[in-house]
Amino acid sequence: MPVQAAGLGVAVVLGLAATAVGRQVPVLGAPVVAVAAGVLLSPLVRRRSDLLQPGVALAKGTVLQLSVVLLGAQLSIGEVLSVGAESLPVMLGTLGVCLLFAWLVGRWLGVSGDLRTLIGVGTGICGASAIAATTPALRAKSNDVAYAISTIFLFNVVAVLVFPPLGHALGLSGHAFGLFAGTAVNDTSSVVAAAGAYGGDAVRYAVVVKLARTLMIIPIVLVLTAVTRRREGLAQTSKGRLAASLVPWFLVAFLAVAALNTGGLLPAVVRAELGQLALLLIAIALAAVGLSTDVVALRRAGGRPLLLGLILWVAVTVTSLGLQYLLAR
Repeated sequence: MPVQAAGLGVAVVLGLAATAVGRQVPVLGAPVVAVAAGVLLSPLVRRRSDLLQPGVALAKGTVLQLSVVLLGAQLSIGEVLSVGAESLPVMLGTLGVCLLFAWLVGRWLGVSGDLRTLIGVGTGICGASAIAATTPALRAKSNDVAYAISTIFLFNVVAVLVFPPLGHALGLSGHAFGLFAGTAVNDTSSVVAAAGAYGGDAVRYAVVVKLARTLMIIPIVLVLTAVTRRREGLAQTSKGRLAASLVPWFLVAFLAVAALNTGGLLPAVVRAELGQLALLLIAIALAAVGLSTDVVALRRAGGRPLLLGLILWVAVTVTSLGLQYLLAR
């Protein structure tokens, strides 16, 4: 039996169970269930690290990267471009404010660099998917990934409950609320849940805006990969070799799959199946992240990362609404 089989098997079982729960409770979602289940069972991995750790490492490494590749099947570059000039300033504005606040406020709160980055990209781009994509680029610790996923989940739930009444109170149209939900809510299921309370127009526009936000993963991953490689001492590599090393294979594959989908080469049924497989692989990988988590270290982090998540969530919400108001004048 391959050395990775035992640990990978545990992660697969947890990922399948989390996916089943996520389908029944969409607001909760498979990623959070997978991380939570993994954290609960993490003492088992520590006791049997010789048997389980190799497979767990494979799941949170290669499996995580494959999940990012398959996310490309949900992107049609033409459809994303069709959202037009209206959504682009709001998307870029919310992302810029979120990343700036993550850096400034995170440093002020004493949150570690990787953790504040993960919370920042999760809040500013697309929740668990963005965290999954940036984790290999940062070589982030499992503790940081688990905390970031949990933080993003909490404010996703708050957004689903708070945003529809807020939209009605502000008199937002379905189109305006779709842009608001698409730029200020993170996970796709939560975007659909929040916009669904506003009607079909809001849902359709929110989903397209959300897909457009997903493309922001590309420059962010490239920048973070460059920073990480330089931090590891690869800055002295020759210019050509360094440039090649800064483009992760899974990001290239992600773009290739998105291009196939844009060209109409992926039938709808294949696209749907690949989307489901991507979600399952994310759940498996995040279960492995949970299994690798040091619970004691997680407790030691305290409430400061959660406070950072709250501040970023409020900043993105205010920025999204504020930019819409300014652009409408």
